[in-house]
Amino acid sequence: MKFNSRGGCATSNFTSTGKASRLVEWSFGPYAVAPMLVRVHSITLIGIEAVACEVEVNMASKGFATATIVGMPDAAVKESLERIRTAITNSGYAAPAHRMVINLAPADIKKEGPSFDLPIAIGTCFATDGISPELLSQYMIAGELALDGRTRPIKGALSMAMLAREKGIRGVIVPRDNASEAAVVNEVEVIPVGSLTEAIGFLTEQLPIEPVSVDVDAVFQQSTKYDVDFSDVRGQEFAKRALIIAASGHHNLLLVGPPGAGKTLMVKCLPTILPQLTLNESLETTRIWSAAGKLTPGSPLIATRPVRSPHHSASGPALVGGGSVPQAGRCRWRITACCFWTNFPNFSGKYWKRCDSLWRTGA
Repeated sequence: MKFNSRGGCATSNFTSTGKASRLVEWSFGPYAVAPMLVRVHSITLIGIEAVACEVEVNMASKGFATATIVGMPDAAVKESLERIRTAITNSGYAAPAHRMVINLAPADIKKEGPSFDLPIAIGTCFATDGISPELLSQYMIAGELALDGRTRPIKGALSMAMLAREKGIRGVIVPRDNASEAAVVNEVEVIPVGSLTEAIGFLTEQLPIEPVSVDVDAVFQQSTKYDVDFSDVRGQEFAKRALIIAASGHHNLLLVGPPGAGKTLMVKCLPTILPQLTLNESLETTRIWSAAGKLTPGSPLIATRPVRSPHHSASGPALVGGGSVPQAGRCRWRITACCFWTNFPNFSGKYWKRCDSLWRTGA
């Protein structure tokens, strides 16, 4: 007995009860494809550090159109499969017709976030068509996809560009909103893409895209302006002298006074009498804010010293960093400036001792 299924046919032997006893032959006709494996370079974040991750997409020659993702993905990565499939079809590409396995290597590191959308979608499209462009191995790719194929900004684009330079990779392909952030790293091509279609067109050399270039010195000078200045403080001569001495010798400072006396204002003005950030310090600070997704659009560099004021109810990982999903703590965010402990007696002693150890060792 024969039956047709999407242009193919199968021949089965049936018993007297009408049930198939065995499958004799199967052919997919025009839908048949050879098994195809495509590798795409990407990254995953561990705290503020970018770790190289290889996205492997294997398209089988037969089987139902299902996708399985392995390599310790979190819930956000697992849920991305339907979003990716919809983005592919809405971009005008054929949806996978056969079984697909996606591996995120190395498999012993947890993968999180939506930044794998773009590399998985690119790998899926190329595996479906049975091609692997030469440019694919020369770029690191990361980006979140909307349902219509548009790209959305991600966290850690700066760390990604720094990792690409360290490993000698030609460049990175990132969402357009992250391009200026990644372009502050020299010796790395930053290709901005606004959609999945643009990314595939660039990799197949059908759509030329010029790399983004940024005048780091000009951006650095424009970003060195503070909202407040130490000269804004009127009176409080003893407190201002204490701030100057503390800033000169990197000392701790205890401010005691009633509400409204100006303690918070003086602390916010403290970075304006500290030395200007160097470019390396600026990159380190920007990398922390980038990994946390706190960078302001249009500001690729943070050239001012941040002031952090954690709440006394904050936990240890929130202050010094860590947690089940490693992230930088509030005290780590001020590694190039100062931390203002409001209501200091309410903090647990073990927490501020951890922060003090962090600052002394520079870890």
